[in-house]
Amino acid sequence: MDRGAGPRYVAAMNPSTRPEDRDTTRGFLFALTAYLMWGFLPLYMKALAHVSPQEVIAHRVIWSLPIALAIVASQGRLGMLLDVILTPWKLGLAAACAALISVNWGIYVWSIGSGHALDAALGYYINPLFSIFLGAVLLGERLSRAQLAAIGLAALAVAILTWEAGKLPLAALGLTVTWGFYAYLKRRMPIGANEGFTLEVLILSPLALAYAIWLGQTGQAVFLADPATTFLLLCAGLVTAVPLMIYANGAKGLRLSTIGIMQYIAPTMIMIFALAFFGERFGLAQWIAFPLIWAALLIYTLPMLLRVSGRES
Repeated sequence: MDRGAGPRYVAAMNPSTRPEDRDTTRGFLFALTAYLMWGFLPLYMKALAHVSPQEVIAHRVIWSLPIALAIVASQGRLGMLLDVILTPWKLGLAAACAALISVNWGIYVWSIGSGHALDAALGYYINPLFSIFLGAVLLGERLSRAQLAAIGLAALAVAILTWEAGKLPLAALGLTVTWGFYAYLKRRMPIGANEGFTLEVLILSPLALAYAIWLGQTGQAVFLADPATTFLLLCAGLVTAVPLMIYANGAKGLRLSTIGIMQYIAPTMIMIFALAFFGERFGLAQWIAFPLIWAALLIYTLPMLLRVSGRES
């Protein structure tokens, strides 16, 4: 998810970081905190709706970097970053991840600020189903009948929204596709989640800093224009890096099935905020499409829960 709405790939893509296949209270509380922070993120982004998405992204990168570097340094893992930087194929993979997450952030910020928060929620609901699809197409993983049915229902929901609007729900699909490929590439990164995120913002920081300076020199920057906006932009690093780091630690103490359920907290909160506070409304197409998505997620999740309960009994 933007993760801002945050990365779910940590446990799913790095199972070796989770030594036990059981839930711990510490892991649950950490993950719940991260998902709630991502869930409340639309309120922060809505407060920055008057700032261009590009400037918001630039400040997310700039102010995330010192926080991420401090955390990685405190863990004694700066050497891992140097190893990746000095290895061309690893650096190229990290650069691709950085490009994808920056686009994902941009779509998310635009969606919230421009009155398309429901599209953001839809995108993050569809994401796990798209990941299954990617696994089948790129990794040759076999799909069960339940998974095929879930993907079919999601595709039908997108088709209904497309027919109603006369165009594809590009924001939702953009979030889904960028996050799906981001998670796929993260799977191949030979470093942990915290180090990976630090490397991504490190790669993006020269561009972000140059863009912020250019905005200031051309008189287009909102940063420093008024105290409230400046404070919010200074907090961009905290709202970006902190939940990600919290989640990375929480995922180590949770089963993948538990994370599979908890990942729906953030898009559900986004949907609630969109309807209750942002003035967005469900039309007929949304009343049909969203229940189809929820049914697809139920079909996708239920077999996983049954397998877990079967192992525990």
